[in-house]
Amino acid sequence: MALTRALASIFVPIGITGAAIALVCALIAAFALARGSAGLAGGAIGIWIVGALLSAAASFANAWAPLVTSLAALGAALLVGGLMRAAVRGLRTMSERAPQQAASAEAAVAEAKAPAHPAAKPARPTTTVLPPASVTDSIRIAA
Repeated sequence: MALTRALASIFVPIGITGAAIALVCALIAAFALARGSAGLAGGAIGIWIVGALLSAAASFANAWAPLVTSLAALGAALLVGGLMRAAVRGLRTMSERAPQQAASAEAAVAEAKAPAHPAAKPARPTTTVLPPASVTDSIRIAA
């Protein structure tokens, strides 16, 4: 019994420290996933594994809270990081579409203001035909 108490006094602080390390690494992993940085996320999760193993030491003294905390932290980090990445990607595509939609709206307004008379616009677009370039011209361009 004395040995169990002595070990518990050592293992519980180790487990709490491991849970703190795992929690910090889970926060870093969530941030890295949200930014799309796979290398940083992999490194943070690699160190999280060490923290989770350290937090398992507290379970030998029947203190399961550090281990459960570290496991829940990574689960929440993966979920929140993935959701934030999806939100950031959605915002980026919306901001890229906004100028295109504004340009198409301006073109529609200009078309509406154009005269409706058929002689105002040519039936088909006019093209200019360039004379064919000689072989020596194309060789000079390639060189």
